[in-house]
Amino acid sequence: MAAPGAMMSQPGAVVVQQVTSAQRSDTWNSGICDCFDDMGICCCGTFCLPCLACQTATDMGESCCLPWLLPGTGEIAMRTAIRERYGIRGNILDDASMLCWCHCCTLCQMAREVRVRKNMINVHTSTTTAYAPVSQY
Repeated sequence: MAAPGAMMSQPGAVVVQQVTSAQRSDTWNSGICDCFDDMGICCCGTFCLPCLACQTATDMGESCCLPWLLPGTGEIAMRTAIRERYGIRGNILDDASMLCWCHCCTLCQMAREVRVRKNMINVHTSTTTAYAPVSQY
């Protein structure tokens, strides 16, 4: 019967990227009515809101269908997920209220937020672990 394997670990690459204060903020980086901060998102939200919602869900790493799962609740789920993922203060009642108040402007704000924050990478090191058999002899 062979003896258990020995564990060997090799250091991996260190990934470092500067994190801006906008990416660490606990508030939204733009307001609901700041559509002119990103004219591309503003135009997409104005002329093809379903496209913007699907693109924002995709940028979040979610299914393109997330905004359309249940009428009205998919967007609330997206906004809540954005807040939770980036540590933005608020609650689900705020999310629902904003989407009821101005659906288009709120989706544009969500798209701007994901665009600002999606390139954030934390500093980390990775290691590769391999198991090598140990001989009994």
